[in-house]
Amino acid sequence: VVGVVGTRSLPSDVPAFLRTEAAIATIGEYAREPDRSKGSGKIHDHDRDSAHFLDIDDQGRMYGGPMFTVETLPPTRADYETALRAAGTDSWKAGYLPYAMIDGYQQLVKDFTYWRILVAAEKMATDPVRKAWYAADLKRREELLLRDLGTWAHYVGDASQPMHLSVHYNGWGDYPNPNGYTQSRSTHFNFEGPLAKAAGDEAAVTRLMPAYVNCACSIETRVVGYLTKTWKLTEPLYALEKAGGMVETDPRGRAFVQERLAAGAAALRDLVTDAWRDSANGKIGYRPEITVADVESGKADPWNDLYGKD
Repeated sequence: VVGVVGTRSLPSDVPAFLRTEAAIATIGEYAREPDRSKGSGKIHDHDRDSAHFLDIDDQGRMYGGPMFTVETLPPTRADYETALRAAGTDSWKAGYLPYAMIDGYQQLVKDFTYWRILVAAEKMATDPVRKAWYAADLKRREELLLRDLGTWAHYVGDASQPMHLSVHYNGWGDYPNPNGYTQSRSTHFNFEGPLAKAAGDEAAVTRLMPAYVNCACSIETRVVGYLTKTWKLTEPLYALEKAGGMVETDPRGRAFVQERLAAGAAALRDLVTDAWRDSANGKIGYRPEITVADVESGKADPWNDLYGKD
């Protein structure tokens, strides 16, 4: 639902190939892939499972490590790992969802950068061999964009679910619990399984989506802000469950889930829009890099940077 609704809501300046019904359906299916690939093997699963979540504790710390703010988010996963180990844990236990989201966003910007350059190169090429190669590579890039965007959409959707951002990820757990919130180990599944299925009406979710807002900020700021809003809904979710509202037949539960789906779809729309617009200033190649603007203006020949010198 997040993949489909988010993609269907993209603005008209995003390339048309991403906005066809076939592309929207494909992205929606790819958005399930990080869950469908589970069980591939110990190395595969151990490395990837922690990309789906970030366990923020009641003090706002990343599993007892640094505070979860833009200012305190370690700049790389290596730095994050170092900080967590100093606190006696690691990123496989704490989760690394914000890094999965930022990584995927940066890949998307690069994908769009190549797309822009290939479109311009094919249009201006006079050599028939090069022109044919540009056309074929553009098709490959579009196929890759569907896969990269679709798979990444899974993590954007995960980040709309409060239990993916909290140490209280499946029942309140072994933490102070003065309000007597549930300890049921089926809480997580019930929320994003039967309840999400019952409430996942695409038209209703679309109506709840907020308008696009250009935060004019870094991707780190955008991601931390989105995840922080989700995390702050953890206790309201548990309070709603305690009040009996977190069931398929209760309108309160349906409204809560639909609002979360709408938040995920809006985040996907906004992030893809930002990535597309950021790619206008993108660069490819090595020493020196060439820019999208240089290729589009005819100032730079991208052949060696696309096809390679050797």
